[in-house]
Amino acid sequence: MQADYVIVGAGSAGCAMAFRLAEAGRSVLVIEHGGTDWGPFIQMPAALSYPMNMARYDWGFSSEPEPHLGGRRLVTPRGKVVGGSSSINGMVYVRGHARDFDHWAESGAEGWSYADVLPYFRRMEHWHDGGHGGDPAWRGSDGPLHVTRGPRRNPLHHAFVEAGRQAGYGVTPDYNGARQEGFGPMEQTVWKGVRWSAANAYLKPALKRENCGLVRAFARRVVIEQGRAVGVEVERGGAVEVIGAGREVILAASSINSPKLLMLSGIGPAAHLAEHGIEAVADRPGVGANLQDHLEVYAQFAAKRPITLYRYWNLLGKAAIGAQWLFTKTGLGASNQFESAAFIRSRAGVEYPDVQYHFLPIAVRYDGRAAAAGHGFQAHVGPMRSPSRGAVTLRSADPAEAPRIVFNYMSTEQDWIDFRACIRLTREIFAQPAMAEHVRFEIQPGPGVQSDDEIDGFIREHAESAYHPCGTCRMGRRDDAGAVVDPECRVIGVDGLRVADSSIFPRITNGNLNGPSIMTGEKAADHILGRQPPARANDRPWLHPDWESRQR
Repeated sequence: MQADYVIVGAGSAGCAMAFRLAEAGRSVLVIEHGGTDWGPFIQMPAALSYPMNMARYDWGFSSEPEPHLGGRRLVTPRGKVVGGSSSINGMVYVRGHARDFDHWAESGAEGWSYADVLPYFRRMEHWHDGGHGGDPAWRGSDGPLHVTRGPRRNPLHHAFVEAGRQAGYGVTPDYNGARQEGFGPMEQTVWKGVRWSAANAYLKPALKRENCGLVRAFARRVVIEQGRAVGVEVERGGAVEVIGAGREVILAASSINSPKLLMLSGIGPAAHLAEHGIEAVADRPGVGANLQDHLEVYAQFAAKRPITLYRYWNLLGKAAIGAQWLFTKTGLGASNQFESAAFIRSRAGVEYPDVQYHFLPIAVRYDGRAAAAGHGFQAHVGPMRSPSRGAVTLRSADPAEAPRIVFNYMSTEQDWIDFRACIRLTREIFAQPAMAEHVRFEIQPGPGVQSDDEIDGFIREHAESAYHPCGTCRMGRRDDAGAVVDPECRVIGVDGLRVADSSIFPRITNGNLNGPSIMTGEKAADHILGRQPPARANDRPWLHPDWESRQR
């Protein structure tokens, strides 16, 4: 088993690289431990709570007891299936804010500013505005990744946006265009009623080429000889073998598994590797560090009128939606139901949005448990740029053992200040006339939660991960001791080895991470192929003209 390029992980970035490298005529093998993505639980958008909670499709990671969240262990789903986490995620499509990428470049990821990455977002997208307006000039029209908008037939979607307008916020027709800040329609990676994962967009077309293959195996470590990566040691069918890489090994195994594989291969903090009897090939203290995520709470409200999706929250209703989707790929099953969104700033002096809303016309948890109040709706809300940093470390030198994950959520005072602001701003929005006519009462946090201490207690007990882990193989300058890869995604200190997935993000981006992860795969492919990057974009993204003095 040998190819020019061996990619570990058939996730968002891995599929994009496989497609671009195969398209360029290189031979590619993609190693994926998970199985097929065939089946309605993955392909039907509205069924999104199922695959995330199925051991068959998920690595089953969870954090260590989080010290600032009352010792709770938070689940950390990562896709163990063709398509990776793009096959089990909520299908929400967000590029990130322009300033996120400018910050990457300023912190040492040269060539990754917004002007540099915008051409890749355009290249990967096939955008459909669905008649809701938007910014066609900012979007791509013929890429592999279909991006659509839900039908927004439920009146609550419009009420949420109108309430934001009444509260004094702007409205944006396209948060992935010139202007992220404001309230407006949410976008999803759904096409013709089907989840448009990285597997559907990139890997399946790539596998039609003779020079691209998929290997079902468990990657144990990267094989390094004389300072160069020459292959990947895998286990399949009970036997251990090596898959050889003629040119390069590329890790795209997630922000949890990529640093784990590097450490098992002798690349990481030398003292930590020594604790587990692993000889250091490259002492890189940044491997596994810089772990970031988005944390959120669900602000839930009981509805005055029975217009929410709760009316389908029974066996009969779900069966009817499932049947309609199965035969026609239409109806409620064809959307993730996240059809309205907002990005706002928590206070004056914040340059660009630091709070995100997902609006959902039902009060339900990610694990599929509906709120006891019956008819209701909710907004997922949380800060975008937490200063807290955690780490992924080895539990042992046994590749079969899951790593230790400590997010260290809410470890700074700023985290608490930002989260309190989220809850108070949310209540203000839902008190506006457009939303007040639908609100019967607040389910959670609940009217009894008002003071800072009460809000803090609610956060400690109820904050959940938005499942956006990243940052554990940070990209930076080659002379930066904390960087793991250089701006061309090459692992510093080892030849023939790259990492390209959300683990290389220097700082977490605004919103959901599937879009930036696919973009990372697209851009990394050009670096791997030694291609000139596309011309930098000159588009000027919108920033609030009075951001220094006004919150909205």
